Amino acid sequence: MTKADIVNEISKNTGIDKLTVLQTVESFMDVVKNSLANNENVYLRGFGSFIVKERAQKTARNISKETTIIIPAHNIPAFKPAKTFVSVVKK
Repeated sequence: MTKADIVNEISKNTGIDKLTVLQTVESFMDVVKNSLANNENVYLRGFGSFIVKERAQKTARNISKETTIIIPAHNIPAFKPAKTFVSVVKK
């Protein structure tokens, strides 16, 4: 399902015009991205959590050059679904 499909489905279910729904969905995504960029997790009860995970520094190998490189510690975004969400998907 794409963003356009989501917008069409919400518009059909609520009767709100597609442009308004699109602006709302994009605004939601911007809020989530900005919150995670500021190391603030986003919790949506009954749906899941958008969280920031910290990856530790590690040593890796560049096989083509036969060298060792160090990958610095960094943060990555992650999604952790709620238990109710997982139970619906498992059925």
